[in-house]
Amino acid sequence: MTSRETVTAPGRSANAALAVLAVAQFLIALDYSIVYVALPSVGADLALSESSLQWVVSGYAVFFAGFLVVGGRASDRFGPRTLFVAAMLLFGLASLAGGLAPSAPLLLVARAAQGVAAAVLQPAVIALINTTFAAGPARNRALGVWGTVGASGLAAGVVLGGLLATVSWRGVFLINLPLAVVCAFAAPKLLPRAETTTAGRGGLNVPSAALCTGTVLSVALALTLAARGGWTDPGTLAAFGAAAVLLAAFAFQERRSARPLIDPMLRRTRSLLAGCGATALYMASVGNQFFVVTLLVQQLRGYSPLAAGLAFLPMAVAIAVANSVAARIVGAIGVRATLALAFVADAAGLLLLAVQVHGDGYVTHLLPGLLVTGFAHGVTYVSMFIAGTADVEDRNQGTGSALMTTSQYMAGALGVAVLVLVLGRDPDAGAFAWAFVTTAAAAAGGALLAWFGLPRREGSRS
Repeated sequence: MTSRETVTAPGRSANAALAVLAVAQFLIALDYSIVYVALPSVGADLALSESSLQWVVSGYAVFFAGFLVVGGRASDRFGPRTLFVAAMLLFGLASLAGGLAPSAPLLLVARAAQGVAAAVLQPAVIALINTTFAAGPARNRALGVWGTVGASGLAAGVVLGGLLATVSWRGVFLINLPLAVVCAFAAPKLLPRAETTTAGRGGLNVPSAALCTGTVLSVALALTLAARGGWTDPGTLAAFGAAAVLLAAFAFQERRSARPLIDPMLRRTRSLLAGCGATALYMASVGNQFFVVTLLVQQLRGYSPLAAGLAFLPMAVAIAVANSVAARIVGAIGVRATLALAFVADAAGLLLLAVQVHGDGYVTHLLPGLLVTGFAHGVTYVSMFIAGTADVEDRNQGTGSALMTTSQYMAGALGVAVLVLVLGRDPDAGAFAWAFVTTAAAAAGGALLAWFGLPRREGSRS
């Protein structure tokens, strides 16, 4: 079975390709968080209830998680550059539809379409990086640059959302359009044509793809409903029941199929399995920190949308700085030690926020924790993808990265559901402290997983 060749593109062309991929990743991360502080404006303009308003966020996250594995396998089958262009065009059209939406139903459909586009785009981006740059320093540097822009997008989304919401909430969608158009039209010229050969023939396993998507969609829907209506809500239980049935059918279909959606080799790759766990615990810790801090500053501290967005600016800078040096840290002490220490720092920063949550000063009681978690967040983001994809063959890079990202966003949905229970209906400072402790516990679990779960590299730093 042949596969794509890994190419280390020369100088200027490699930098141009990486720039396009980094912008794409920025858009994916940006759209997960940019709508947070704009939600009150959206609700007021479109007459959305609080429960319906949550679907402006969840509609994107649910469909993103649901289509990731299928998007990854499609990237492996048909070539990541082809999928990149198609997904970027869909993302731009969906953003335009969301920005111009005259009613709530059309806005929610646009958010779902953005989620599907991002699900196809994300694995294509990582596959293009990992098949363009050779494993080692070149790939680590590329992932560091990609991570600098991508991880910063989560924090930048809150900042930009606050700024744009002061003018119009529609700007949080329309801002994507020019970037999406530029990336779509630049991709054929700047991205390498790393198409599949023998491995890509035969099309996509449609039954497995449908069952996998249905399973993940049902779980994501169940977790979202649990966050709103509780774990015993009939809708939550029905969604979990559907997920169990679909999962059993998917496992049966994969076992009997000559072309399984998920290559059996991936299920035996230890570093990928540990990487999936790491991305899950990353999202359950510093990934969901944005959710807790946004509620803290707006509900408990009374910040305006603009002030809430600006509060995240120092954290965004810390993430960017950390991303830029993460690859060098990995080169110096190894990815296993880097990821474990980054998770330890995540836990320390989150505990610092928990201890200082009773104070009302931004500089003295909030900023220190944001800076610590920001830097640790940036190192975690880059090193977990270096670790998780290191042993995955080029022909499976799209699916491997999709599995990691699916774990990440499913854990994000689960984490939010748990945090809603911890915070309660009218959270005080004590409730927010326990929410930060909960996220810190997830980070501590990530440190243990990284140290004991990732394989030691013989003859090199672990």
